[in-house]
Amino acid sequence: MRIFPVYAPKLIVKHARIFVSGVVWVKDLGRLEFEKGRFLLPRQSLPKVKQAVVELNQMIELQHNEAKTA
Repeated sequence: MRIFPVYAPKLIVKHARIFVSGVVWVKDLGRLEFEKGRFLLPRQSLPKVKQAVVELNQMIELQHNEAKTA
């Protein structure tokens, strides 16, 4: 488990892409799980957590697409 004291999307995405599956804890968002390089949406969560998961997954997808074209 990696702990992020602030919400830093680029660092969180980098961690998820390197380790592929695991758990991160982000201050003010809580525990976020990722599997196969994508963040999983919790069953019940606050809107800001859902928005963060969507944003992180979009960043991962964008980086993946950039790697394909390069």
